[in-house]
Parts: sequence; structure tokens; C-alpha cells
Amino acid sequence: MTFATLGLIEPLLRALETLGYQTPTPVQAQAIPAVLAGRDLMAAAQTGTGKTAGFALPLLQLLTMEGPKVAANSARALILCPTRELAEQVHASVAEYAQHLPLTTYAVYGGVSINPQMMKLRKGVDILVATPGRLIDLFRQNALKLNQLQTLVLDEADRMLDLGFSEELANIYRMLPKKRQTLLFSATFSDDIRLLAGQMLNDPLSIEVSPRNVAANTVKQWVVPVDKKRKPELFVHLMRKGRRKQVLVFAKTRNGVDALVDKLQGLGINADGIHGDKPQATRQRALDRFKASEVQILVATDVAARGLDIEDLPLVVNFDLPIVAEDYIHRIGRTGRAGNTGEAISLVCADEVNMLSAIEMLTRQTLTRKMEPDFEPEHRVPDTDASGQVVKKPKKPKKPKASGGGGKRNLGKWVDSGEVAPAEPSIKPVRKVPVFNTGPRKKK
Repeated sequence: MTFATLGLIEPLLRALETLGYQTPTPVQAQAIPAVLAGRDLMAAAQTGTGKTAGFALPLLQLLTMEGPKVAANSARALILCPTRELAEQVHASVAEYAQHLPLTTYAVYGGVSINPQMMKLRKGVDILVATPGRLIDLFRQNALKLNQLQTLVLDEADRMLDLGFSEELANIYRMLPKKRQTLLFSATFSDDIRLLAGQMLNDPLSIEVSPRNVAANTVKQWVVPVDKKRKPELFVHLMRKGRRKQVLVFAKTRNGVDALVDKLQGLGINADGIHGDKPQATRQRALDRFKASEVQILVATDVAARGLDIEDLPLVVNFDLPIVAEDYIHRIGRTGRAGNTGEAISLVCADEVNMLSAIEMLTRQTLTRKMEPDFEPEHRVPDTDASGQVVKKPKKPKKPKASGGGGKRNLGKWVDSGEVAPAEPSIKPVRKVPVFNTGPRKKK
């Protein structure tokens, strides 16, 4: 199969040839004809398999072949993304595909001045890529009208709910024309997203080109058990041991990112960090330097789990496991992309065992554990498996000393004071799914 057999027009085929695209990926092969046919669509595929081209190519063709010229302060198609980085990445891809077409594209997001964005929208754009918050700001300031909108694309909608955009999505839904095409693309589709799709999409075609919520098989994954306090030391040891040239590291908090970057820089290691508290220009500069191999180690919160496309990135390290299991798939999906192979290492301490169990249950695989010599944890990480169960080994009573010495008694049984109580079961964060009221409003 070729892109030509999917019915794409010559200017798009020329752009794809320039970019080195040879044959469609499975998600592209199924999605492109469906979008060209005007169907609403839910497409789930592993990250790095070409989802952006799956919706952007047919969308560009539809806008070229159909519809009136875009009006002032208007957009004919809207692509919503959860983060600024993903919005930039998607827009860059769309612009490359559209290089031989008479269409305009633009990306808007927060963290930068809104005034240049308002100026740019005065003439209207055919395809607008946006984050939800900035889109609403522009709409409320009358800088953007959506009555001409033909197609809505939600890219990584599950992440939008994780980031608390449920209310924004409901507001955006009320701003849109009722007659439109809606497309949902993601690597994972939770039950919440399927509920959202049921409210927003009209008789959608569902595409799942790979098992639901499964990590790419091009990524070799394993876990290194370690005590929490020794994670930075272990990470530095692994980097020096493997002589890694380029590594993307995920930490749970912004303070955690800053602390690890400070430690690495103090050791003379070329490192930088990105998180939500940093200005957009600073974040973009760090990403650009990392992509150009000017920075060896980039430490990030989950703001970079999606939308960061680096050619042949060899290694992703989970310094902390993600709170939401689905984010694990997106994190490690930064490596092993486009047919390349990659590695993903997770440093796991005892109080992360429930997060590890949730990841293994989601991905339906038990991650291999590799103990690093001299870093064996004092607090054992309980065994887990893909069933979602944490295997707790029974405690062995400690034999009393012959002299009848000390020790701690608990209900008549000897308890080793070095043992740690099993971690409390984690409670999965509740994500609000927006409820769209499509019925007529009652008069007061």
C-alpha cells in the first residue's frame, strides 16, 4: 500500500516524498480513508506510529478541496492539544505537510503574550492548533470566531482530562457549530474518554490498530529497585556506567526536576530541565538544545510526555513513576519511535509499588527487575505482576536472643524493627468527564 492508493492529492504526496515517508503506518492506512469520507473517528494506536499524519493529511485535503475561503478572525479546522509542547509539535508537522498547499496554519497557547496571536488571527487561519485555555481566552476577547469551523480534532484527549481541562472542553463544545466532523486520536483510551466520545462524536468509527493501552514493542523496559534517598546516586551511576549520550528523564514534581538538574550540573554533567513553572521561551529553548544534542540530559515533568519528538532518542528514565498509569505509556513512547529501538528504565522505591502494579496491569506485562550491585534497597519493593496484585511475602518471626535481650513485641510476635509496613493502596485520581447539555435551555 502507498499514500497514493489512499486517495491523497499530488501536493500532499510531494510533501511526503520530501519528508521521506514511504508507506502508510497501520493507523494512517485506516484513518485517512475514513476522515476523507467525512466520518467521525476514534483512533487508538501506540505512540510514535504516525497518528498526527493520520488526521492532518486528510484534513488538509478536505480543506483544500472543499469549503469557502477562511473569514477574518476565523478558523476552518481546530486541533486541540493538552500542552504547549504538543501544540508546537503538531503545528510543525501540519505546516510540513501543507508546504505545497494554499492553506494557512497557526498555533496558539498560554505562557506567551496573547497580543501577537490576536494580530495573527485577524486574517483568519485554515488550521488552528491550540491549547484549551488560550483558545477560550481568544474566543472571549472576540479575537476568534468558530462559526466557520468544519472539523474538530482532539489530540491526546485523555491527557486533557488528567490536566483538569474537563470544564474547558465543555465550554469549547458549546462554542462550536453542531454540524462538524470530530476526530479523537490518542495512544490510550480510558473509559472516561469513551464516555466523552459518546457525547461529542456522531456515530464514530473506532480504530484500534494495536492492543489497548500496550507500550510499543520496540522499547526494552526494565525496573531497578532502589531506596528513595539513593535515587539520584543510582541515576548518576547508571549514566556513567552506560555512557549515555542523550537521556530524557521524567520526575514527578517541579521541585524534583530542579533538584536533579542542580545535582547533575554540580557534577559537571550537561543537563537542563522543563516544567510548568518555567516560561514558555525557556522551555522551548531547553527542548531545542536537547534536540540539537547540546544538552545530554533533559529532566522534565509530564509536560513533556507528549509532543516531544526526537529522532532516535535512545533512552527514557522514569526517575519517579507517574501517578496516572497511562502516562507511563506516553513517557516511554518518546523512544523507540518510527521503527527505531529504545530503552526505558524505571527507578522504583518501596512506596511506589502500587504505581508499578497499576502500570503492569494496564500494559498487561510484568516488568523485568534488575538489581544494581551496591544499590540493593534496604526497604524491599514487593513483587508485582500483570494481574495488578502486590505479592506480600509473610514476615518471618525473629528468634529471641539467648540472653533474653531487647527487641520489640507486637501482639506476642517478634517484629524486625527494620521492616516497613506495606504501602497503602493508591487511590486513582478521579477525573471529571465534562457533561455536555445539548438540550434547549429552560426559560426562567
